[in-house]
Amino acid sequence: MNLLENIFNYILDFGAPVFVPLIMILVGLIVRMKFREAFSAGLTLGLAFVGMNMVVGFMMNSISPAAQQFVTNTGIELTAIDAGWTPMATLSWAWPLAFFMFPIQITINLIMLMIKQTNTLNVDLWNVWGKIFTAVLVIGVSGSVSLAFIVASIQVIVELKLADVNKQQIERLTQIPGVTTTHGMTLFCVILWPFNKILDLIPGLNDRHIDVDWLKEKLGIFAENHVMGFIIGLLIGIFAQYNPQEILILGVQSAAALTLFPMVAKLFMQALAPLSDAVSEYMRRKFSGRDIYIGLDWPFLAGRNEIWVTTIVLIPLILGLAVLLPGNMILPFAGIINLSVAVPALIVTGGNLLRMILLCVLMTPVFLYIATFFAPTITNLAKDTGAIDVATGTFISWSSLELPVYRYIFAYATDVINGQMFGFIGAIVWIGLFVWYYKGMKKRNERFDQEEKKGQVA
Repeated sequence: MNLLENIFNYILDFGAPVFVPLIMILVGLIVRMKFREAFSAGLTLGLAFVGMNMVVGFMMNSISPAAQQFVTNTGIELTAIDAGWTPMATLSWAWPLAFFMFPIQITINLIMLMIKQTNTLNVDLWNVWGKIFTAVLVIGVSGSVSLAFIVASIQVIVELKLADVNKQQIERLTQIPGVTTTHGMTLFCVILWPFNKILDLIPGLNDRHIDVDWLKEKLGIFAENHVMGFIIGLLIGIFAQYNPQEILILGVQSAAALTLFPMVAKLFMQALAPLSDAVSEYMRRKFSGRDIYIGLDWPFLAGRNEIWVTTIVLIPLILGLAVLLPGNMILPFAGIINLSVAVPALIVTGGNLLRMILLCVLMTPVFLYIATFFAPTITNLAKDTGAIDVATGTFISWSSLELPVYRYIFAYATDVINGQMFGFIGAIVWIGLFVWYYKGMKKRNERFDQEEKKGQVA
């Protein structure tokens, strides 16, 4: 067992840009792709991951200092450090039982495929750490290892079901066929859904789809990626009280990032199109015409600039709420670009920029409060495992904690033995919202099908 664990850890150390393409090359060979085609597609996918990580890192490295400068100017002092996702992954892998999550995820996926409860093959095994992190948080709250595995297993199932029902919306957004995302952040779609339905009732929001293309049509050059990025960068620099030189530099950096995102996203399409075609053709031959989708990490959605406009617009609001919200302990820094809310909002709204911003504004306090709630738990786990050094008198957490409501509610639910009924009731409500979302997205997909048939007839 130790040998197998060491092998997996060695492969995982390559990171997603190497690990996921290796899996995809293997899948390509299984579905009878020629080696040169499978290798080319897998390598291109690796390039896409590297490119997207470089652009995301470039944007965060440009904007985060501006946010930090704002904090310095205000003299804010909060006790919980926003460490971001990397230390959380480190903490997850420090759990002695972490390795067992691999066979659990793979087995659940294969069983659900065989009994036709999913059409998604999740190849994003690198992000298994998200399930491990959920289990670690459950243990931190309730101390139960068995319940931790149960909650993490439920997450695996829900991720696959959401990947199925979101696939059609994702294809419309990315124009990449046969691909969906199995990333855990999609669980937040369940929470956003009721609020998006409320927006349906508001005049002006229920009959207008405002995305980046709409802005380009109405605003002309001011909505072009590079100009829009430049303007947003200038505003953030002014907000941080930068000098004129620094403001202009940040403006150009932001313009570069928003220009490069769609370019890099095209690499995902170039890599995934032949792979998805080969998988679909193989499955149709082997399983009587059944379509199987490839489940991936979220970055292939990053070509939609609505994500980046939304996250950047949110920055001053996140910092302002961190100061004003009573009881908040965390100062957003590493998680200041909150993709954990923007990506689900993209899917739920179908890329409606105005709705995305409104939903993300409403949900920002949820992220801050749940990050605050988990700060003592994460800090204690870090100290117990010795995986992360935490200074005395401080806490660590993650301001853009992925799937925060699911983790909060189900961690509390496992503590029912100590009289914590709130979590148990919350879990029932969450499951009800999941069913509502699933049925709602299925109806949306049926509407898409009808629109496509009408378009073909026309």
